[in-house]
Amino acid sequence: MAKGQFDVEAFYAALDSQRLSKRLTWKQVAEQSGVSASTLTRIAQGRRPDVDSMAAMLAWSGLNADSFIKREQDTPTESEPLAKITAYLRADPHLTPEAASAMEAVIKAAYEKLRS
Repeated sequence: MAKGQFDVEAFYAALDSQRLSKRLTWKQVAEQSGVSASTLTRIAQGRRPDVDSMAAMLAWSGLNADSFIKREQDTPTESEPLAKITAYLRADPHLTPEAASAMEAVIKAAYEKLRS
């Protein structure tokens, strides 16, 4: 088993619960989320969604992707501070991708130089 596997069944069950609570059909979910109905059918059949479809479904549902990762151990691993900083910079709506990349390079260089 890989260190982490995506639990498609749990993801689909959570999506279905969200759909039911909003009293929507799967067709309406597809329209609202921007994901094709065939993608939703594939997820229902236990196949993994592509990354963009998964991101759209997570955004539509408000769910957290980490909730659907099966790990070998019961304790989740903590990401490295540099990885968190990179994610925050890339998600900042006030920064262009180029600006985020430039800041990331500066921070990485300083981090490598100063870490003990």
